[in-house]
Amino acid sequence: MENFLEHPKVMGILNVTPDSFFDGGRYLTEKAVLNRVEQMLKEGADIIDIGAFSSRPGADLVTYHEEKQRLIPFLKVILKTFPGIGISVDTFRHQIAKEAIEAGATIINDISGGELDPEMFNTIAQLNVPYIMMHMRGTPKTMQKQTNYVDIVDELKNYFNRKITQLNELGFKKIIIDLGFGFGKTLEQNYHLLANLTQFKCFGLPILAGISRKSMLYKALDITPDNALNASIAANAIALERGANILRVHDVKAAVETVKIYELVKQNEK
Repeated sequence: MENFLEHPKVMGILNVTPDSFFDGGRYLTEKAVLNRVEQMLKEGADIIDIGAFSSRPGADLVTYHEEKQRLIPFLKVILKTFPGIGISVDTFRHQIAKEAIEAGATIINDISGGELDPEMFNTIAQLNVPYIMMHMRGTPKTMQKQTNYVDIVDELKNYFNRKITQLNELGFKKIIIDLGFGFGKTLEQNYHLLANLTQFKCFGLPILAGISRKSMLYKALDITPDNALNASIAANAIALERGANILRVHDVKAAVETVKIYELVKQNEK
């Protein structure tokens, strides 16, 4: 886990779904998936994050069998073609997490922080692989109806403190936290969290920022996700400056260059 804290990492997004908000339907064949992974690796991705269900606002949860059928074959062919690469699997199901790690994945990325599957924490403790724990209220279908916070920063800090304690009690410490930009938050709340990202360094754990092309960017600028690259670069730079250790992005080359410039500045601080 120290490796995540030492230098910022770039996680490239691979959605093998027909309905994700930005790239849904683009990577549904073996050729398209392998070409996309090869491109992201060439552009400098440290980790490939593969997801087989859409978590966009309003999305329905796919069944376990549908998620498995989409995910596992692609995961196996990716690792056969590019052995040894870092693969994160975006799932909230403990069965998928277990099968993905057995197939060669190295990280589990859970949008629900264990809330949607009560067996996830026990499974993660047994697997003993890095676990990205995101904050979300409800499900993707209902989350945007649950944005009533009194103090969102304090409430998220309490949430992570409780979840970290639960995992620590199971003897598990390989935790990465994700504030869940866009998941059960208003536009204003997203910016309040980004502005106060530094406060979440109190846990001494790596922080993942997933802001790429999200509605907090394109709605603020009255543009579309397709036109939100510049905004994504700006938001990622701010996230790095405020303590993010991992950037989860659609545009790997831009994020890698953002990290390089950020590190050059950091190296020259007096």
